[in-house]
Amino acid sequence: MDSFYTTQELQKLGFKSLGEDILLSKKASIYGAQNISIGNNVRIDDFVILSGHINIKSHIHIGAGSILMAKEEGIYLDDFSAMSVQCKILGSSDDFSGNALVGPCIPAEYRKITTKPIRLEKFSLLGCGSTILPGGSLAEGVSVGASSLIMRPTEAWGVYFGIPAKRISKRNKNILDLHEQFLASSNKIYNSMGGGDKQTLDSCFDLHSYSPNLFSIYSSKVA
Repeated sequence: MDSFYTTQELQKLGFKSLGEDILLSKKASIYGAQNISIGNNVRIDDFVILSGHINIKSHIHIGAGSILMAKEEGIYLDDFSAMSVQCKILGSSDDFSGNALVGPCIPAEYRKITTKPIRLEKFSLLGCGSTILPGGSLAEGVSVGASSLIMRPTEAWGVYFGIPAKRISKRNKNILDLHEQFLASSNKIYNSMGGGDKQTLDSCFDLHSYSPNLFSIYSSKVA
């Protein structure tokens, strides 16, 4: 299966650091690989854009068409966090008020750029089509419903939804027990994932077979 880079091909891309069992689509776009770290058991799907200073830890899925862009302040994805399809994490933004010109074709002295670090803490989840802007972040255990906008820090173990996103309920912590079971199990789900050179039809996920909870994270109060 040649949809993903092999381990040898990954090592030639010049990443800052690489873990094991990484599936990186050959259709993803990587800019500034020397500033990007990827941990263990990570899958990055078609048409994802990674640009700038990004730290991706372990057991993380980034869905197709998602964009992560950051300057030196960086984007940090902690273990067991996830991004569904067509999500955007933007670590910097132009001034839209009319007090400055905008865009990369304009010299810096004519622009006013806001840049802040963005973190997705452990077990956090960004629903399909959602966006995080500078100043936003996902605390531990936060899940965000589809097509939401995160502009400010969130509180741990909450379900957020809307534009701008608001906390609508608590999130169940049962996943903490599942996490312990997963770590203790000798038959870890991702053990056979491997690089593209290790793939078989039985050992890898089909590119379009996403877990349903990655597409739309709605509380029962919203659905």
